[in-house]
Amino acid sequence: MNSAESFSASYDEARAKFLSAAKDAGWRLERIAHPERGPEGQDLSTDVAWFGSGDAERVLVMISGTHGVEGYCGSGAQVDWLRRGEFAHVPSGTAVMMIHAINPCGFAWNRRVTEDNVDLNRNWIDFDKPLPRNPVYAELSAHICPPVWDAGARQENDAVLMSYAQTHGMPALQQALSGGQYTHPKGIFFGGTKPTWSRRTQTELFRTRLAKARKVAIIDYHTGLGPWGFAEQIAPVSRDDPAFARAAHWYGASVTSPSGGTSTSADITGDGLSAASKVLPRAEVTGIALEVGTVALLDVLFALRSDAWLHGYGDVRSPEGRAIKKQMRDAFYGDADDWKGMVAGQSLLACRQALQGLQA
Repeated sequence: MNSAESFSASYDEARAKFLSAAKDAGWRLERIAHPERGPEGQDLSTDVAWFGSGDAERVLVMISGTHGVEGYCGSGAQVDWLRRGEFAHVPSGTAVMMIHAINPCGFAWNRRVTEDNVDLNRNWIDFDKPLPRNPVYAELSAHICPPVWDAGARQENDAVLMSYAQTHGMPALQQALSGGQYTHPKGIFFGGTKPTWSRRTQTELFRTRLAKARKVAIIDYHTGLGPWGFAEQIAPVSRDDPAFARAAHWYGASVTSPSGGTSTSADITGDGLSAASKVLPRAEVTGIALEVGTVALLDVLFALRSDAWLHGYGDVRSPEGRAIKKQMRDAFYGDADDWKGMVAGQSLLACRQALQGLQA
């Protein structure tokens, strides 16, 4: 089969392929309607497919679209897995849950964030406690997402950010910009002021669908960091955490940890994988983010800054808006057959490894 055909050019196409593949495979489906509309006024939803016993003690969870526009990758991997009939090899007593487009609004609008400009992977914090601080982001905020976005302003602001990188190092700039911030709602990597619709939806799915589970493997699909088509396996826990040891045993020595400095990702605050064990206190949770590389880091950050400006101050329907939307899609989706094949192959291996690991 041609794996590239499992990938899609839009949220609507991705959803249609996912539903068709899940129905053909005989999986149980649930649609969770989102309150917002897509760019063409279309309905949006998170769709859930389940294979196996509802009270299985071992469950593999595959999540696409945590970061909206990154759903092109995750959806394609999910559809490819279904079309290959991999579920026929799922061990007895094990179930599989696919969550398609957990952030459907971001997917449909080619945004990384939710409908309220919140980065879902910075939103999983306790909002009843003091919010995490990011003083460097606050210091640079006027140059990260300014209200004026013409060529002169971009050049001036880029120079300030590059000056910071030259003084403190590019990893320090990446950490400041992408680690998470809770003070600038129109900025990038904003963690929000309360749990988002997507967080609440995923929490409810975990608590109801995984109530009987004792071992849970989670693969959360992401894009934007690393070499073209290479899927880094990121365990968002410290290297001395038992969950990291399990992930390394399952997937191999190439598993990385942001807190250990071995990952292309910054050490972030409020991600869903780290929060999963709290949502599922009775289960042993082993989660990885499968982070597939696309373009250079500075190009990714520039696309994010442009998109934040567009939705905060610009006109999405304008020629400039359409150009920024293409820029976002290109930054997070390698729309080429070699990239899609690499995603499908590495995802296939990771799923097989996870299912084997769950049996230990």
